[in-house]
Amino acid sequence: MNRPRIAITCGEPAGIGPEIALRAALEVGDADCVLIGDASQIKALATLIAPARVLRMVHSAAELATHQNTLCVLDAPLATAPKPGQLDARNGLAVLKMLDMAIDAAVAEEVDAIVTAPVQKRTINDAGHAFTGHTEYLAERTGTDQVVMMLAGDTDDGVLRVALATTHLALADVPAAIASDSLMTTLTIIHDDLVRRFGIPDPRILVTGLNPHAGEGGYLGREEIEQITPAITRAQDLGWQVSGPYPADTLFQPRYLSDADCVLAMYHDQGLPVLKHATFGHGVNITLGLPIIRTSVDHGTALDLAAAGLGHADHTSMREAIRVACQMVRASR
Repeated sequence: MNRPRIAITCGEPAGIGPEIALRAALEVGDADCVLIGDASQIKALATLIAPARVLRMVHSAAELATHQNTLCVLDAPLATAPKPGQLDARNGLAVLKMLDMAIDAAVAEEVDAIVTAPVQKRTINDAGHAFTGHTEYLAERTGTDQVVMMLAGDTDDGVLRVALATTHLALADVPAAIASDSLMTTLTIIHDDLVRRFGIPDPRILVTGLNPHAGEGGYLGREEIEQITPAITRAQDLGWQVSGPYPADTLFQPRYLSDADCVLAMYHDQGLPVLKHATFGHGVNITLGLPIIRTSVDHGTALDLAAAGLGHADHTSMREAIRVACQMVRASR
């Protein structure tokens, strides 16, 4: 039971998710994995990708305990056979079922973590279920009031972690969402998970401003004075290593990041372009604040690559997501 038990969802069946999930799972040597997806699709892919590898079909993720060192498959049947690169709303609910099965297994402690392949929000919505993204759905299904999206990846200067104060929100709505109490909750989630899930005893967190030049003393906006700085001060009063707000255009430099375990950016396109420029293809998306461990890839379904056929997709990010999930499991024990 010392080996991490990881549930891997295959995501959008018309995208690259099933291929990269299978390829990455086949390379895992220090964890026991169960792929959750359409068994017939996974078997067909395995015949082409690794014909000598034996997959074990299971009826529940709990069977991982008795099938160590074996790649297991938990069937989540699709409504119709997928065509690479072509979305089909008939499979939308099956995609959601994969995620539900993984969440249920993690909550029941049948697995130690879940790793999710990318989904196409449109397919799920067209199937009649309102869906804004993995992060929000995981929070809803686990009864978590607030979660934090953090992306991480290795760079030449070390690990870069960027968390977001707001996620999939229109830019016009961001300033109103930057509130001191919410930021303090976000900082608490980041601090506690860096300690609990990553084994960093006293994490150093750098906070960006919202406005150019971090507001320049109020001349370019007052969010830094009225909302961001008060939250930072409250965190510092608890003895945490939190500092800022810093101008985002100059913060992402090695001389500043070398002293940081995480950067908290105020909105999606403030922090993620920098991180994805530095780590794209091997970055990992991590949901903080959940009662379970969840990681994912740093990219989408890549329907065009799926349509081009097997071998065009890079599974490095999926492999990294599994590796980070395993690290988080071990740090949490």
